[in-house]
Amino acid sequence: MNWEIFGIGLYVLSMLFIGVWVSKRIKTQDDYFLAGRSLGPGLATFSIFATWFGAETCVGTAGAVYDHGLSALHADPLGYTICLMLMAFIFSRILWRKKITTIPDLFRNRFSPTTEKLAAILLIPGSIIWAAAQIRALGQIIHSNTEIGATLAVTVAAGVVICYTMLGGLLADAYNDFIQGIAVIVGLICMLVAIVMDMGGVQSALSVIPMDKLTFINDENRSLSFLGHLELWMVPILGSLMAQELVSRVVASRSEKVAFHSTLRASGIYLFVGIIPVFIGLFGPHYFPGLKDSETLMPLIAKTHLHYSFYIIFIGALVSAILSTVDTTLLSSSALASHNLVYPIFPNLNSKQQVLVARSGTLISGIIAYGIAFSSDSITDLVETASAMGGPSILVMTMIALWSKRGGSKNALFAIVTSLVSWLLTQYVFEIEFPIILTVVVCAASYFISLPFFKNQEEAEMLPDTVVSGTNKLG
Repeated sequence: MNWEIFGIGLYVLSMLFIGVWVSKRIKTQDDYFLAGRSLGPGLATFSIFATWFGAETCVGTAGAVYDHGLSALHADPLGYTICLMLMAFIFSRILWRKKITTIPDLFRNRFSPTTEKLAAILLIPGSIIWAAAQIRALGQIIHSNTEIGATLAVTVAAGVVICYTMLGGLLADAYNDFIQGIAVIVGLICMLVAIVMDMGGVQSALSVIPMDKLTFINDENRSLSFLGHLELWMVPILGSLMAQELVSRVVASRSEKVAFHSTLRASGIYLFVGIIPVFIGLFGPHYFPGLKDSETLMPLIAKTHLHYSFYIIFIGALVSAILSTVDTTLLSSSALASHNLVYPIFPNLNSKQQVLVARSGTLISGIIAYGIAFSSDSITDLVETASAMGGPSILVMTMIALWSKRGGSKNALFAIVTSLVSWLLTQYVFEIEFPIILTVVVCAASYFISLPFFKNQEEAEMLPDTVVSGTNKLG
């Protein structure tokens, strides 16, 4: 019997069973998208961790460190850890108090329905691209560790994850994330311990790390300016801080205290577990010098140097990390499309019809993500593109919506469109080292510079004091 196939199949089917079980509790869109706003500390913490800890953290980070050493840590695990900490300390409590479903809801309440729709349109591609990155990684892992063809493996696994996400919504995701989060932690710790023991202990393992890998500056980024180096860190931080995948967990918590502490705990777990792929990447040249495709490093080390039982645990951990991210990204894109684009067009939909639309949105998002899964040569490139697309502008406008009473809909639309044009030009036309930083500056500057030109609009749409009162207090 092929135990890898059996183990993966059994694991994936158990996720589907949870989706079917939870589906009976889904009555409204709030149940589907936010688990009835009932997530406790355990579910919220592991759901945030497992959602963020995806293929790029396991496979992508190990490969990037193998190629570039510690200079590759600007995204995983350090950049995304900082992102989670900022969400905890600055945004978690205030976003929870707003009782929103998505970030575009905040834009509708503060600016206008048009601004809401534009924000949703900007955020949807990022979620789908992120899902595509995970699906691509899933194909690599299953194909390289079993006899199943990559296309068949991805088709079956993607089909299952789409099904259980369609059925159970966020609550099914949260239960699965709890299981998947534990599997990731156990699997990666077992792998690291096994490798260190195989190399003769901690001291022997550390001694094989090439010294040129222990620098935060490599030949490729040595010529970058200060802003160019800062840009590398800003992509995961500014691009992902207002991602629907993260915001949904925060606002689905059962209290603002749970939202804060769960996000903070998740950041700590993320950093601790995220360091493991870093060490594996540093040990990689000792095992496989001159590896052409560095993203195959972790599966190769596991297959050739782990005891069979540890190897099975490792494969389960990688599949867990990927599935926990895929289900959330599909649900997020469905929430943005259904809640912010479709429901306003059909305001008379009853609860049952709204849930049907939401599930259809999940299915369509999954099909699109599957279609573009193999359009990139790099998992990390796909994820960083997803983070950079629209995220920085949405972050700036969220901060304005939360803490500024000046300006209105026209200022917001002008700022978002201007910053989007700036990002497209700097990304695809002009070679600029810091497109994300420039996008943030352009967005903020466009908003406040345009205030005098839309003065009447500003006065007409200014929020009452009661709407934003107390928003500067995080406690």
